[in-house]
Amino acid sequence: MAIETILLAVGPMDAVRAEELAETTLELADPLDATVVIGHAFSADSYEDFREHLGFEERLEDVDPDEVAAQRPPVPELEELIEDAGVGTEIRGIVSDVDTGVVDLAEEVGADRAIIAGQRGSPAQRAVLGSVSKRIMTDAPCPVTYFRDLDVME
Repeated sequence: MAIETILLAVGPMDAVRAEELAETTLELADPLDATVVIGHAFSADSYEDFREHLGFEERLEDVDPDEVAAQRPPVPELEELIEDAGVGTEIRGIVSDVDTGVVDLAEEVGADRAIIAGQRGSPAQRAVLGSVSKRIMTDAPCPVTYFRDLDVME
């Protein structure tokens, strides 16, 4: 199976590790000449807050999530880092629960691989709330690479 499209799913917490995420993504995308889709899944509340912060005055349903995602850190930095390496990018946003949103984005763009970055939670938190990363890995329509930055996790 050829890898032509890679979904790099990010959130606001990933701003501190944008360079490392770009490097990890480029290790796969560059030699394969794959397109990287930088995706951001927004909860309805976070989308509304960030949309207002950007000055969009239209109603929630009238603003394209791709436009909002394109301005949400770390997306612009990742786009620049990846494009500077000569790899094509596309920006996609979706308003949904994060786990189902990432899975939906992977399906919509026809991702051959997804890269996600996880956050650390206590064992009790994971037992009660579950793991967004785990749900993405089990439900994604493609293989998933899990990026774990130990410096951020400490």
